[in-house]
Amino acid sequence: MASNKPNKLAFLSMPAPASYVAGLGRGASGFTTRSDIGPAREGPSAEVIAEALAKRGEEAEVDPDQFQDPDNEYGLFAGTTYEQDDEEADKIYDAVDEAMDARRRARREAQEQLELAKHRAERPKIQQQFADLKRGLSAVTDDEWENIPEVGNLTRKKRRRDERTFAVPDSIIVGDRSKNEYENSLDTRQQEAGGFETPADSGALTNFVEMGQARDRILSLKLDQISNSTTASSGTSTSVDPKGYLTSLDSVIIKSDAEIGDIKRARMLFDSLVKSNPKHSPGWIAAACLEEHAGRMVAARKLIKMGCEQCPKSEDVWLEAARLHNNEDAKVILANAVQHVGQSVKIWMAAADLEHDVKAKKPLEHIPNSVRLWKETVNLESSITDARVLLSRAVEVIPLSVELWLALARLETPEKAKAVLNKARKAVPTSHEIWIAAGRLLEQQADIVPEGEPQKTEEEKNKALEVVDKTIEAGVRELRRHQVLLTREQWLKEAERCEMEGSPRTCDAIVKATVAMDIEEEDRLDTWVGDVESAEARGRVGTARAVLAYALKVFPDKKDMWRRAADLEKAHGTRESLDAILNRAVVHCPQSETLWLMAAKEKWLAGDVPAAREVLERAFVANPESEQIWLAAVKLEAENGELGVARELLVRARTVADTERIWMKSAVFERQQGQTTTALETVSAALTKFPKFAKLYMIQGQIYQSQKNHPSARASFAAGYKACPKETTLWILASRLEEADGKSIKARALLEKARLVNPASDVLWAEAVSVEERSGGAAQAKAMLARGLQDCPTSGILWSMAIWAEARPMRKARSVDALKKSKYDPVILCTVARLFWAERKIEKARQWFERAVTTEPDLGDSWAWWLKFERQHGTEEHREIVRNRTVAAEPHHSPMWQSIAKDVNNTGKSLKEILELVADALQ
Repeated sequence: MASNKPNKLAFLSMPAPASYVAGLGRGASGFTTRSDIGPAREGPSAEVIAEALAKRGEEAEVDPDQFQDPDNEYGLFAGTTYEQDDEEADKIYDAVDEAMDARRRARREAQEQLELAKHRAERPKIQQQFADLKRGLSAVTDDEWENIPEVGNLTRKKRRRDERTFAVPDSIIVGDRSKNEYENSLDTRQQEAGGFETPADSGALTNFVEMGQARDRILSLKLDQISNSTTASSGTSTSVDPKGYLTSLDSVIIKSDAEIGDIKRARMLFDSLVKSNPKHSPGWIAAACLEEHAGRMVAARKLIKMGCEQCPKSEDVWLEAARLHNNEDAKVILANAVQHVGQSVKIWMAAADLEHDVKAKKPLEHIPNSVRLWKETVNLESSITDARVLLSRAVEVIPLSVELWLALARLETPEKAKAVLNKARKAVPTSHEIWIAAGRLLEQQADIVPEGEPQKTEEEKNKALEVVDKTIEAGVRELRRHQVLLTREQWLKEAERCEMEGSPRTCDAIVKATVAMDIEEEDRLDTWVGDVESAEARGRVGTARAVLAYALKVFPDKKDMWRRAADLEKAHGTRESLDAILNRAVVHCPQSETLWLMAAKEKWLAGDVPAAREVLERAFVANPESEQIWLAAVKLEAENGELGVARELLVRARTVADTERIWMKSAVFERQQGQTTTALETVSAALTKFPKFAKLYMIQGQIYQSQKNHPSARASFAAGYKACPKETTLWILASRLEEADGKSIKARALLEKARLVNPASDVLWAEAVSVEERSGGAAQAKAMLARGLQDCPTSGILWSMAIWAEARPMRKARSVDALKKSKYDPVILCTVARLFWAERKIEKARQWFERAVTTEPDLGDSWAWWLKFERQHGTEEHREIVRNRTVAAEPHHSPMWQSIAKDVNNTGKSLKEILELVADALQ
């Protein structure tokens, strides 16, 4: 019966269906863990699931709308096999996607950066918000840092108190109990003996002063014995200098705990290094240096000795070992070193330095091909003949050493040096140094005159120097033939070095031969101008002069190049070289008025007035209608007292050139000579020809004003600002005329009208402020100044007036605003210098005056203020420097300067005299 019963547990031995998942029927799949299912593995594939469903007779449910959406491609090929063609297709699509993404990447990244920056600007990080405060912490001193209060409990929460208790030991209770008790009975021994006695021999007190003196006396006796010992050399005692004993004790470096800890850590690191890699020589050297720094010389020497044993082929270890020992031991160490590193030049040099006998220094026997050893050996020789013999042998042993060839050429006579350089050129055909040395040798020979022979003529010298040019040119060709291609910059550096070493003709020859290399034809001029400027900035005037000379040969009709050459000679050359340049310039550029005027002026400054007249005559021939040349000729004659000739020249100039400026100069000339009637006639005639020339109205009005003829002067100025309404000077002169006539109201009205015609004119605003100040209306002047600064916020004149209008404590802050607003206007720079002057900050004031005149040297008032300052606080040398620099700058503008320089009473005065007058007038 039992055997016929079905086995209910038979399914346990049967294989599970392919799609069977344990517990799925009762919903237990959510409780499966990693420990239940074991290591991760792939689930059944789509094919396996389809096969299992087919065995069970089931069909997979298919969503009819699954593939109807063309944009939804998910699971489209999920049931297919992934083959190699699919993989290649995926790679192609990925490449296409990457290419499309790369096309938009730059724009997308830029947009992202822009959005990020915008976001950061709107919502900055906490770190950025406190960046300025963190930078401010650098100014906090140690005392301020220590005084910062501790942070308290700001949470407003009550903290739990630690209410734990401990049992107090009985010893503390007993001790505390007997702390305040007093003894109220005597010891039995005290009662019997009548008290205790100190067990001293004689009962006397101890004298500690005498003990200290005795100790000092014993120390001095010991020091005397040591210093007088004669057995120091035998090693039984040490010689001590008693005077320097305490000083040496003071010089002992006491290391801190932190430094000692660092040394210990470094010692452990180096110990690990040399044990793990004993053949690493820098590790042994570093370990020995560490011990030397720690003051343990014995340990350092022991380490470096082990390093020499482990790294016998390292020259650095042997040299360090020699350094750490005294001379005698170092000789032994280096003797061992040459047995292991016999070809090391450094080892032999160190060994030779330790020898005091010159004959004992023979490293060349072991390393004959070392250039450095040959050079050191030659330096040891005191005789030039012996050095020459050594160098002759050296170039035989090392024929490719350029240094040795050049050293031998320098020691030989000129004739033999030429032969040496020829041999060197054949031995080392790729060396440019040899060709340059040959050029310098030829240049030196051109100046040498043998004894008993007459001096060379200039023609002979030039012929000898032409050989230098040919030699350098041939050298450049030969170097190119041997594929040695030096750049322009390298050749120019060699030229500068020749100039620095006193060979200007060789420098010139190098520039001639190489300055045109590697340059496009259209870039030549700009490149050469850049070379000139850079050479001049470095102080290499000869190189700059040579480049300019070559450029002028290529471009002889460039006026700017001739002007640059003349400026170079004026700054760094002689008067003769400047005359030569200007004479050549006017020949090549006869239509350049500036060059003619420069040539005439240099002749005049040299005191050669006839030569200046001759230059101007030639200029008249080349430029018959040149206004500048006519006026220069008039000035030359007037300055030299030839007033009649000057008047005739002006008459001829009005006929030939007939320009408005010549008519104006004619009227000014007559006015300066006191011929006011003639001057007025000249102005009237000129106004009929040039009614729009404002200066003619100014001269006419000023002449009438000087004659106290105010109605005529008023009419002249009125006609002027009607004809030339944009000329602010006419309006200002008309206003000052009314003010001088006592009509301040009319002066204000004129300036108001002028500002309407010429808006944003700081000069008119400044004059209006000055009118109010002269009228005594300080409040009106301040209001006018504020309006002016609103209209002209960058005006240096108005800001200067605003600074001085402030109270003294506020001027410095006002000056800072003025510098920012006016962009460092020279008038403001001069004002700041005057502020420092008022505060007695002499050096700062001098620096700011320097900045003011450097920024704009044409402002004469700045120079005058500087001279006034040096009169009070400087020396005569400082004042002379200011005067000379003013003459070189030739200023023409500034209100006070112009009013004094153009005054009829100051006609004919020099720039220095005008400067002194302006400095006296400034307040």
